[in-house]
Amino acid sequence: MGGAAEQNRAESGIRLGVIGAGWFASRRHLPDAIAHPQIVVAALCRRDPEARARLAEHFHVAPENTFGDWRQMLDTVALDAVLIATPNHLHFEPAREAIERGLHVLLEKPMTIHSADAHALVALARAQDRRLAVALNPPFWAHCHRIRRALASEKMGSLESAAMYWTGSAAYLFGRSEPAEPLPGIVPPTFFRADPAQNGGGYLIDGGSHLISELLWVTGLRARRVTALMDTLPTDMRATLSIELSNGAIASITTIGDSHLPVRRVRNVFGAEHGTITVVGFEFETSIGLHGQETQKFRESELAPVPSPIANFADAILGEADLLSPGEHGAHVVEVVEAAYESAVTGRTVTIREEGTGNREE
Repeated sequence: MGGAAEQNRAESGIRLGVIGAGWFASRRHLPDAIAHPQIVVAALCRRDPEARARLAEHFHVAPENTFGDWRQMLDTVALDAVLIATPNHLHFEPAREAIERGLHVLLEKPMTIHSADAHALVALARAQDRRLAVALNPPFWAHCHRIRRALASEKMGSLESAAMYWTGSAAYLFGRSEPAEPLPGIVPPTFFRADPAQNGGGYLIDGGSHLISELLWVTGLRARRVTALMDTLPTDMRATLSIELSNGAIASITTIGDSHLPVRRVRNVFGAEHGTITVVGFEFETSIGLHGQETQKFRESELAPVPSPIANFADAILGEADLLSPGEHGAHVVEVVEAAYESAVTGRTVTIREEGTGNREE
């Protein structure tokens, strides 16, 4: 798409359609889109007519631009881009068709539940010259940008190890408990996560995708081998992964999704040749220390904010920024998740081949 077309779009607004306008989209992406000066929320798709009407009224979308079928939405409304926030197993097909129609796509995490589908979307977006983004959290956290810069510096040296630990109470979203507190959002969540066929697994593919994203994004490395242990399959709530990274470093990831302490807890450690980085708590209290030098300490709230997934997506469409979480990153996260479930089922280590060529057991 040429510069003149992008200029016209900047003047008229990026016409965004939302496929899967539900609880999470109403909490995060839709408010960001409504607040963005260059985005027009042009259409909503949601199968539940009552919830669809409530969302349309709240976000000022004309009733005639709301749909129960995403294909009808794409056929009816002129769009430039779509946000897809459906249950996980329904990500691939509308994303593929949207890109084939010349639209840019922002997918909620996980990108897909199968790595082959994720890589197919990446290849299609490249061929069509469309922007394909994935809403994983770490690329949009300011402390992760600071960690990424620190780990890339020669002073820090090569990464040797990483240990990532996250616990919280997501049992309600898996249909296993009552909510610990009232949940924000215009409509309540559905319980697709309780069905592994819809979710693609359990808590690892849900909250665990963010930890995998953080490990890969801040280090700039690829995962090479994965070994996993999980509690209950196919709907795990507790998992631990051992990952060999492409530079030979060893990493561990532990996720607990049914903690009896509802407060989310974080402790991440990155050990390099000449320094150590730690992140503690959900305020992301970060320490970056080079051996023999004074340690830098800061919280997320003390750093300049990073654009949201919606804002970065819009900037990339307009040619004003690169995607912070492109499809290539989302696809590699899916590869690691897929390898972890394969390892947990078979009891074997799984090797991730070169980019886009799939996994194999050892």
